[in-house]
Amino acid sequence: MPTDLTFITNEHGQHLRDRFTVLLTQNTRCFDCLVGYFFISGFHQLHPALINTEQIRILIGINTDRPTAALIQSAPAQQEIPLESSARVHQQLPATILNELTAAEDSAAIENGVTQFVAWIQSGKLAIRAYPSHQLHAKLYVLTFHDGDRDRGRVITGSSNFTAAGLVDNLEFNVELKNRADYQFALDKFNELWAQAVDVSADYVETITKHSPYAPFTPYELYLKLLAVYFRRELTLTIDDVGSDFPDGFKQLQYQAEAVASARKILDEYGGVFLADVVGLGKTYMAALLAQQLNTPCLIIAPPHLLDCNNPNAWPTVFRDFGVRGHHCESVGKLAALCTQDLRKFTTVFIDESHRFRSDSTQSYAQLQQICAGKRVVLVSATPLNNSPQDILSQIKLFQPGRNSTIPNVRNLDAFFAKLRRRLDGLDRQRDRAEYVRTVQDNARDIRNKVLKYVMIRRTRTEIAKYYGADLARQGIRFPDVADPTPLFYQFNATEARVFDDTMYALTQRFRYTRYMQLTYRRGEADAQVIHSQRNLAALMKILLVKRLESSFAAFRATLARFITTYERVITEYHNGRVFISKRHSGKIFDLLDKDDDVGIARLLEADQAEQLAAADFMPTFLTDLEQDLAVLHGVRDGWQLMTRDPKWECFRAELQQSPLLRTAKVIIFTESQETAAYLAANIRDQVESRVLLVTGETAPCVRQAVIANFDAKYHRPKDDYRILVATDILAEGVNLHRANIVVNYDIPWNPTRLIQRVGRVNRVGSAFERIHTYNFFPTDEGNDLIKLREAAEAKIHGFIQMLGADARLLTDDEEIVSHDLFTRWHSKETVTGEAGDTDSELPFLTEIRAVRDQQPALFERIKRLPNKARSTRQVPIAAVSTMPAVLSYFRQGQLDKFLMSSGAGAAPVELDFVTAATLLKPADLNEVRQPIPQRFYALLEQNKTAFITATTSDIEPAAAPRDHQHEHYIVKRLKDKTVRRCPQFTAADAQFIHDVLRLVEAGLLPKATAKTVAAELKSPANLLPMNVLAVLRRLIPAELLQIDRAKTVHRPSAPVEVIVSSYLIGGE
Repeated sequence: MPTDLTFITNEHGQHLRDRFTVLLTQNTRCFDCLVGYFFISGFHQLHPALINTEQIRILIGINTDRPTAALIQSAPAQQEIPLESSARVHQQLPATILNELTAAEDSAAIENGVTQFVAWIQSGKLAIRAYPSHQLHAKLYVLTFHDGDRDRGRVITGSSNFTAAGLVDNLEFNVELKNRADYQFALDKFNELWAQAVDVSADYVETITKHSPYAPFTPYELYLKLLAVYFRRELTLTIDDVGSDFPDGFKQLQYQAEAVASARKILDEYGGVFLADVVGLGKTYMAALLAQQLNTPCLIIAPPHLLDCNNPNAWPTVFRDFGVRGHHCESVGKLAALCTQDLRKFTTVFIDESHRFRSDSTQSYAQLQQICAGKRVVLVSATPLNNSPQDILSQIKLFQPGRNSTIPNVRNLDAFFAKLRRRLDGLDRQRDRAEYVRTVQDNARDIRNKVLKYVMIRRTRTEIAKYYGADLARQGIRFPDVADPTPLFYQFNATEARVFDDTMYALTQRFRYTRYMQLTYRRGEADAQVIHSQRNLAALMKILLVKRLESSFAAFRATLARFITTYERVITEYHNGRVFISKRHSGKIFDLLDKDDDVGIARLLEADQAEQLAAADFMPTFLTDLEQDLAVLHGVRDGWQLMTRDPKWECFRAELQQSPLLRTAKVIIFTESQETAAYLAANIRDQVESRVLLVTGETAPCVRQAVIANFDAKYHRPKDDYRILVATDILAEGVNLHRANIVVNYDIPWNPTRLIQRVGRVNRVGSAFERIHTYNFFPTDEGNDLIKLREAAEAKIHGFIQMLGADARLLTDDEEIVSHDLFTRWHSKETVTGEAGDTDSELPFLTEIRAVRDQQPALFERIKRLPNKARSTRQVPIAAVSTMPAVLSYFRQGQLDKFLMSSGAGAAPVELDFVTAATLLKPADLNEVRQPIPQRFYALLEQNKTAFITATTSDIEPAAAPRDHQHEHYIVKRLKDKTVRRCPQFTAADAQFIHDVLRLVEAGLLPKATAKTVAAELKSPANLLPMNVLAVLRRLIPAELLQIDRAKTVHRPSAPVEVIVSSYLIGGE
């Protein structure tokens, strides 16, 4: 190791800091520094050695912040740095100080050094000046010893600045001068420059003590800082830019304008957005306003009944009224035809009722994905999550790659949602009820906080009324109150109850549904996917029969007769040696089941006998089970000979005739069955009210016009030809019926989503009614006590669920199913309005920070200027945090926000959602005093930082389960095979095409239906050669899928990690 201390290079353990420590502690009276860069965060390196020094003078030159330093280092030698006046020094220095302290390492040592630095300035021991007149880039340290010491002092000069890097870390070259003449020259020159410099000591004290991360910010200021940063996008929205070309009479509502402005930003950032406000808040109008703002050709895909130009609320009408140029509307039933057209002129696709595309494995979904490729996508649905988290994933993948998304911290959407599904594996809905429900709720919270918060706009009526109430009142708008639903119990006598229960048992326990599982009886090895599909079909047919049984006696009798006829024909054909199967229309059958159109299913099965198999190809048990099923059906039919009256209709007729509400008001009656609807309309017309209108899927367009004229409050030529409207769910979406305020659900509304959609027809913005009423029918046994009637009805519902077993989920389309919960939800106004489960809203916090901005501008301006890494304390109730003290930190990285809390004590940091974090940081007393922050704060903060880095840099989600993507895996394997990669016959264009397909598949952008078809073709022995592989890909993969906007397929590089605020949580009352 070198022994010569004349030269100091920070090598071999001999640092400049250590040499200073030796000299400063050996009787140094004055310490003068002349440096280009001075970082306060480096002061802690020397401050212990400076304790006994009487005077410290620091003279700085050029700007000290890192960006400026980097600029100067890279500038040409001859380039002049602009001169700064004294006033400019005072103006710019605070920002420089803040930049440095914000970027400094988080440690108690640095804070102690900064604290001592301020204290010495305030005591007069330390002074700091800035030299404004010339470019100053010197590094000179003059140490003056006490009188009588070995000599006058020393000079150290060279390359080191007064920074941690210059004192310790960097390879530097400095020299220590001991000659008296050198010392005197350096001291004289320093004094000369010092006299010309600007005193900035007060600037440092002011900035550090009032504006830096070390300033004593109050708990309330820290809370507001969190809100201001978290809502940075919302606070910059301006509704003035939403548009000005409005139809006559259109009311510009603030909540709609803000949704449009926010949707535009989301669309620009992520390529797609959900407009998912609850029903009746004007999503179609918001979409039109958004299309106006985009001002580019757009394609609208919607159900056919929402494209009727005679409907004032239909898409073509609304977009025309708003003057949206270049739009084209098409029915969801014409996706295949759209795929053959040139759609390149359209830059945005609006998809109404997007929840219809909740399965990403269908052909229609593949067609829609092809249409949306490379375009911005606006998904419009009040109920985007209808069944499972997969519903949301399928819709998001219309504008985001499944495995290469731009959603912060969820790059692999497929893996993220697969992980959520795995949480439910092994949990039984009934046996593990509590854990199952908790897991479902945890999944929903994760989806909301990690995915949907970036791409979805959803507000409830309660939120709109509360937080936009002033604007609504100013424009004369109020939302009607929604009463709790009223149950109507229709009572069976003893005979009817026995027949009903026996029928239910026969349909769920004895009937095998053999007719719908024909291929499971076929000899030989069966295709697993076909078997699965047939069993699903059988389960859905079971549900259809159960629904018809509850819907109406008329509908059940008609459905039962069709089943018997179908079975008799199948058995007859079997005896003739033939079995007809229907593979070609299996998808259509499921669509009809979704619409509860059993009449359409019967027609389809009869019409499609495209494939004929020999009866000998089926096992003998096929005929046996068919005959046993037919016997069960005959037994049910015989039992129903005893049903001589219709108690449900009798109950309803009495209500229509006697209820003060139902007797004179306009009434909307919904049922899932066309036959029930026709039966009801006929009975009402004959026995109660002649002015009744019937609407089903078979209804002519002219009747729909009558619906609008008689039940839409916005129609310009209203009529009163009809008082009662009986409809299937064909009218449950996209139609305003708010001249009525009463909805009757004649069937049990098994799926609460249907209930929301139905009531949403009358619960609209602009309704003149003060209250909305809902009636639900339930079967029960005879009795006079209302409580016992309800208990009996609940017991019947429980019986339905129990007898259906695992198939009960198909009845409700719900992951969470238990009979008691269902009954409670059916009688809850929150379910009716679609607000059940919509908790933990962020709107209260956004409203609060907006109020500060608008009503306390000075405070808001101060909050905006609070630095990153601001700190404070909070006294929180002990019950709010399991272990205290704790540190809660808010991190930001680009668009990603995370809240982490660490309490030490061996526990790992936990991630919090925004609402929980904001609630913890919001002081009950806005004047709460900040408490001292102990040094333990830094260890807990470091744990939070480590947890953030781990969560954002590691592969946060495991690879998706192979069974979910087996076809894609096979395609990738084939394309990466060396025979394909190195095929000498491929042209450069062919090789690029193969590369593009590979990129498409690996990003999760190839539709599942397409992947299945491609994989099947590639497995064929006829397609082993590379040229055949190429031919298959070119034939089956639409070119549109390969022209996807790179913004959707390339993950953006990580932005710097910022600690926005941290709070030291202390237990209190």
